[in-house]
Amino acid sequence: MAMNFFEHQERARRSTRRLVILFSLAVVGIITALYFFFAFLLQDQYGGSFWQHGPRFAGSLWQPKTLAWVMGGTLLTSGLACLIKIFSLRAGGSAVAELVGAVEVNYSTTHVLERKYINVVEEMAIASGVPVPAIYIMGDESNINAFAAGYSIDDAAVAVTRGCIERLDRDELQGVVAHEFSHILNGDMRLNIRLIGVLAGILFLAIIGYVLMWIANVLSGPGSSRGKDKGGGCPLAVVFFFVGLVLMVIGFIGHLFGSLIKAAV
Repeated sequence: MAMNFFEHQERARRSTRRLVILFSLAVVGIITALYFFFAFLLQDQYGGSFWQHGPRFAGSLWQPKTLAWVMGGTLLTSGLACLIKIFSLRAGGSAVAELVGAVEVNYSTTHVLERKYINVVEEMAIASGVPVPAIYIMGDESNINAFAAGYSIDDAAVAVTRGCIERLDRDELQGVVAHEFSHILNGDMRLNIRLIGVLAGILFLAIIGYVLMWIANVLSGPGSSRGKDKGGGCPLAVVFFFVGLVLMVIGFIGHLFGSLIKAAV
């Protein structure tokens, strides 16, 4: 027997919950990778001496203090970046739409295609029982695409490309707009903003790595007297470069897989 709409909807929600769990596990995996990296570097406190003698595996990789520092530092820096990104998107769907270059449609427009678009959005708002969202068009986009943005029903915005209103008939445009209203009604926008925030936090690790590598380049520059630490060990520039490189790699890989999971959600 064919699956009805509501069964499809429930199955999609279960899949989304599993993907969100997988997203969380990806974040845990990043923390784990960073922990083992720093635990390896800090084995000199537990019997090894990486900076003076190179890699040695005599020390213990179980370092509770290192785990606490790595977890706390990662959650603090990534968490702050995540919150900043989320709060920047809480300004409402209009702010998000304008961020990508969409322009709000003037309600007094006499353009036939824009009037059709406005009428369709208003019809969908009445049919779904929600306030009419802000209406935007991405005028420079000739392809067929659309999105809904915002943190709640009250600050939502709907945007379609110029290609949508020019290449779709009224019924097809209704289907596209109705699809975006489904995102508004089901709270998908709020989930999407949270996932965007987590991705920003993960990417921030890569940004920190880039900054450390830049500092390493400055320290190793001509005339620099800060290239070596006081103990005469490994140059400080090498330390910054190595740590920065690992942070960049882990951050970008984490961001890549996180983006794939977000797209699947």
